[in-house]
Amino acid sequence: MMNKNSLSGFCLMLLAAVMPFLNGHGQTKASVFSLSDANLHPKYETRAVWLTTLNGLDWPRTKATSPESRRLQQEELCRQLDSLKAANFNTVLLQVRSRDNALYPSRQEVFTDALTGTPGQSPGYDPLDFAIRECHRRGMELHAWVVAIPLGSDKQAKELGKRSFVRKHPEMCIRFRRNWYLDPGHPETKNHLAAIVEEIVTNYDVDGINLDYIRYPDHPKRFPDGRSYRKYGKGKSLAQWRRDNITEIVRHIYHRVKAIKPWVKVGSSPVGKYKDVARYSSRGWNAHNVVFQDAQLWLKEGIQDLMLPMAYFREDSFYPFVLDWQENGNGRTVVPGLGIYFLDPGEGDWTLQDALQQIYFTRSAHIPGQAYFRSRFLLDNVQGLYDKLKREVYAYPALVPPMAWQDTVPPAAPTGLRTEVKADSVIFTWNPVADDDSPRAAVNPVVRYNLYAASSGNEVDTNDPRNLKYTYIYGTRYAAPIDEVRGMSFAVTAVDAYGNESRMVPSHNPVASSSADGATESLDLPDCPQATRLVVVDLYERLVWQGPYARSLDIGHFVPGVYYVLMQDRDGNTLRRVQFIR
Repeated sequence: MMNKNSLSGFCLMLLAAVMPFLNGHGQTKASVFSLSDANLHPKYETRAVWLTTLNGLDWPRTKATSPESRRLQQEELCRQLDSLKAANFNTVLLQVRSRDNALYPSRQEVFTDALTGTPGQSPGYDPLDFAIRECHRRGMELHAWVVAIPLGSDKQAKELGKRSFVRKHPEMCIRFRRNWYLDPGHPETKNHLAAIVEEIVTNYDVDGINLDYIRYPDHPKRFPDGRSYRKYGKGKSLAQWRRDNITEIVRHIYHRVKAIKPWVKVGSSPVGKYKDVARYSSRGWNAHNVVFQDAQLWLKEGIQDLMLPMAYFREDSFYPFVLDWQENGNGRTVVPGLGIYFLDPGEGDWTLQDALQQIYFTRSAHIPGQAYFRSRFLLDNVQGLYDKLKREVYAYPALVPPMAWQDTVPPAAPTGLRTEVKADSVIFTWNPVADDDSPRAAVNPVVRYNLYAASSGNEVDTNDPRNLKYTYIYGTRYAAPIDEVRGMSFAVTAVDAYGNESRMVPSHNPVASSSADGATESLDLPDCPQATRLVVVDLYERLVWQGPYARSLDIGHFVPGVYYVLMQDRDGNTLRRVQFIR
């Protein structure tokens, strides 16, 4: 394990590796931290973005007050998800609770006014259910982003009246600087927040819970929780009591979620600097001492699956602190949040180079991903960041890192990969598989599938992320545009809800190449030096055609159907077998 005193030197070594790449001078050969191909195109990488619903900052901008505006509101979200999918993002952190309200029909809180403009008014559909289905259709995870401690302003509490938590349970609320907060020191606070999360996890197929603002408010020295401290402090120092209060809330929520759906990831977004590190100061703003988040203890105790520290800083305020999180990650997935909103001139003075440097730094340090705050600044392509991610940084899809600390048993390999050409699409189908033989299989029915592709004649290597074509498919049927798969060999794998991936079924060549005018169709065959002839048989192994071996076979004269090409040697031994559909 690395000594924290060496973090600064480690940062410099990593930067030495990254900078030549960023400056376009190629990779550094002398440094062990240079960006290898595996670093540039990792198979496993969390690519997350926060989608803010508070005041409609990211979504929705259209209020759902009629059937037509409801449709526009939904289309607005779908366009954002399409753009994220096109750039190979795999995780959406959707804000489902902001200030004593909900993005979904809740038994405990009212609908957020972001949906309709009126607190408590239904938009006429369930936005969380809609968002989950649309994310899953695109092979992306949805994590419910829950703002924990804040309850809103005096104005909001007044607008909600008797529906506000402040009116319902004043004994659990504290007013501070014209805003209301849950009292983390009250014993019932953890139960209230756990009940909110439990409602989400029970009723929705979310992939994760992201706890935000799970801390004391800014300037907490003046936070008026003295009454609770005197009643419940039990001789602890005020600072330690506050840290323990937050930790107990996190612990309670984690265990409640795992008792319901153990595969749902539970995580948080703590302040980006845990404490001062050996050679760098947090400059008066850190999680542990200032807002009483003992977040590295949560990792050590194992009550976090995905932690996204809000590392919205540059240079010496970023690199050593990100490495400090990694050093203390306890095998969990710890991914820094990047403050890309500073790329907007109205928010800060960052350059595109600042953001790219942080991305490549995390990859060089083998940190398993990046999270971006917020989606508007990403999708508005501020300073060209979205284009850069889509074209280069996330040129290939990536899978979410598995939760190896919970389950390591992969599902069975899917069998029976079949294809059918319909119009301008190829329909892939395969046989469903069960999760695994573990006791969890009975309560965890979630199995998804990945399709890999390689050029015709090449074996499909599922370890090469460049072969990852379509990810996290729900169900056993997938339609792909024919132009995307023509002349390619395919393989399918299954992946369970913990991220464990099966082995693959044998490679499959589903679609022949064809000329632009459709007059002839030819099938590209793999190189087989010992082959001397080709034999074509139908699905029932009946001879259809035979001739000398060639790398290209004209199949335009065959009637529609499923065929096999047998590549045979002089003695009639079949060396290779390729299926095609006419």
